[in-house]
Amino acid sequence: MKQLVDEWLRFAEKDLKTAELILTDPDLTNNVTFHCHQCVEKSFKALIILKTNEIPKIHNLIKLYGTVRNYLKLDINMETFKMINETYIEARYPSDLGLLPDGMPSYEDAYDFIIEARNIYERIKRETAELA
Repeated sequence: MKQLVDEWLRFAEKDLKTAELILTDPDLTNNVTFHCHQCVEKSFKALIILKTNEIPKIHNLIKLYGTVRNYLKLDINMETFKMINETYIEARYPSDLGLLPDGMPSYEDAYDFIIEARNIYERIKRETAELA
């Protein structure tokens, strides 16, 4: 089981690294959002797998967080966290309405998304290492 958890965390880390690399291009903030969402989703699922031996088949971070907080207290910036969740689908496809109320995520938003994703990833990585 630990091997599967570690694999999910390795993929989460790859998404985080991708987000950090593409943040250098201000035209790719929507892609930063996508990879931050993927990092958080995979981190959450790694912990859930460790605790339940099941892989939830959902992508909604709010719902996944509802499960994760049964196992781990996380210090999450809920405003940023909700923005990552809300922009997930829109970050992947063009939208007439824009991704956020003001359109594409700003560079500052994308930077904050990376900080939040890293915070969640690192906390879950430490927790899973302690529980193994």
